[in-house]
Amino acid sequence: MLEENKTVVRRLVEEIQNQHHLERMEEFFDPNFVNHLEDPDASLEFNALERSRLFFRQLFAAFPDLHATIQDQVAEEDKVVTHKIFRGTHQGEFMGVAPTGKQIEFAVIDILRLENGKVVEHSAVQDQLALMQQVGILPSPEQVQP
Repeated sequence: MLEENKTVVRRLVEEIQNQHHLERMEEFFDPNFVNHLEDPDASLEFNALERSRLFFRQLFAAFPDLHATIQDQVAEEDKVVTHKIFRGTHQGEFMGVAPTGKQIEFAVIDILRLENGKVVEHSAVQDQLALMQQVGILPSPEQVQP
């Protein structure tokens, strides 16, 4: 079961995050999956799967060449932890910032719980600070004057 779950997550990374096949998300996510990164007051108009699809649509519009490289993956019981590095080029608006053409790189550690081969829960640690600094939303450490 551990290797099967790791294979599902590797396929998810490749097909959804790298090939950008958002129409295939139902193959990987339970319709009632819970995304623990969301604000508890998230819109009830859409379920977590639909909100995730919208998030990735916006991310791919800003970084059309976005690609995740798996650095490490560990599975235990019903959970798979995957350390990934995302890389891409800022070619579309992102969080109100016009395209810069800059290359970006940020790390993510996903924790996915699976049941019957589908993701039912998602938690993560994301280096959002690095991403925001690279597109110019926040200054990088070398830009900050002491």
